[in-house]
Amino acid sequence: MSLLSRKSAASAALAASCLWMSLGVATAQAPDNTANNKGDTQTAEKQSNAKADRETTAKVRKEILGDKSLSTYGHNVKVITVNGVVTLKGPVQSEDEKEKVAALTANVVSGDKITNELTVK
Repeated sequence: MSLLSRKSAASAALAASCLWMSLGVATAQAPDNTANNKGDTQTAEKQSNAKADRETTAKVRKEILGDKSLSTYGHNVKVITVNGVVTLKGPVQSEDEKEKVAALTANVVSGDKITNELTVK
């Protein structure tokens, strides 16, 4: 067997074993949040496609991302707008951050149109 074919065979074997191991790890650690998500009525898939709702979501997202004092969790909350009502979901670092995200949202829509489902991590 030539040196080139040995290197090719070794590379193929290494690639196959890495793929096999990564698949094994991925399936062994696959999260199952089904039980946690059963009670969710507002999910990202339920985001309205109405122009006004999309614009509201974009404005809220811009407000949140514009505040550099928020943590990564705060910047990554889910914003779901349906019929003008904004639902905030996801974890944040503190109760203060939860209130701050809601206040930033209130810069876009009135407080009675905000459903704050944020959780403190």
